[in-house]
Amino acid sequence: MVLLIHHPVSPQARKVRAVMSEKKMLFILREEEPWKLSDDVYKLNPAGELPIFLSDGQVICGNYAICEYLEEISPETSLITGDARQKAEIRRLCEWFDDKFYREVYRNVVMEKVHKRFAHGSAPDSRILKIGLNNLNFHMEYLDWLLERRKYLAGDELSLADLAAAAHLSVIDYLGDVPWDVFRNAKLWYSKVKSRPCFKDILKDNIRGILPARHYANLDF
Repeated sequence: MVLLIHHPVSPQARKVRAVMSEKKMLFILREEEPWKLSDDVYKLNPAGELPIFLSDGQVICGNYAICEYLEEISPETSLITGDARQKAEIRRLCEWFDDKFYREVYRNVVMEKVHKRFAHGSAPDSRILKIGLNNLNFHMEYLDWLLERRKYLAGDELSLADLAAAAHLSVIDYLGDVPWDVFRNAKLWYSKVKSRPCFKDILKDNIRGILPARHYANLDF
């Protein structure tokens, strides 16, 4: 049995779910609230971070490690392909979203709108939200620039970079904060990625007490 401990608001967990689905792996999900993790989570991962992958008694923590592990055990559907340079580009873009985008956008938008609400019952700070949304525009400009030159983020084929980016953007999009109409290339790319079967269940996720944007699960916006 393969178990993934996750939460719908975790973009890293969404990325791992998409990877597992692309590789046609069967798995079950167990939800943990990232703002109120159980003792069991800390026993499995002392870092106290999601997602956590469990299979046949093995525990793998950290989304980078999980994705690399999945590449090793399921090479027939590879998401890190090409020569050394292209593989480096895929990993660079994964790091861009899992680190830079997470730090500059997610923390200022999702943590304000979602984490603070459930962890402390407090309202978002409009100043911090504004910073996050301004940062989002910068990231969208870069995304649009890349997609003007490539079919997918790292080249002509779907890769782990696309799943990482789409996972992060899908959480922001749930809240209705992505200005898709301003960024035509990014919008067309996201429509392609979220139309893949691996996003089918992800787009059904609900964040308790927060309704998704109207277009969220619409594959054609």
